[in-house]
Amino acid sequence: MATAKVFRSGNSQAVRLPKEFRLTSDGVEIFRRGDEIVLREKPRTLERPFDLLCELPDFERADALPQEREGL
Repeated sequence: MATAKVFRSGNSQAVRLPKEFRLTSDGVEIFRRGDEIVLREKPRTLERPFDLLCELPDFERADALPQEREGL
């Protein structure tokens, strides 16, 4: 397992990544997963967000009837 150096940069913490973990993008997404901190390169396209939307369950209710409303 590789390790990295943690240091202060101004009022923030920074991590010096080893050469084999170099990033190709200008930014990363960061989030916690349990006791892990995960860095993920920001996607350059909208393909990933659309894939995530497609994986969401369908919330359409089969038993719901259309609302009856008065005309204008």
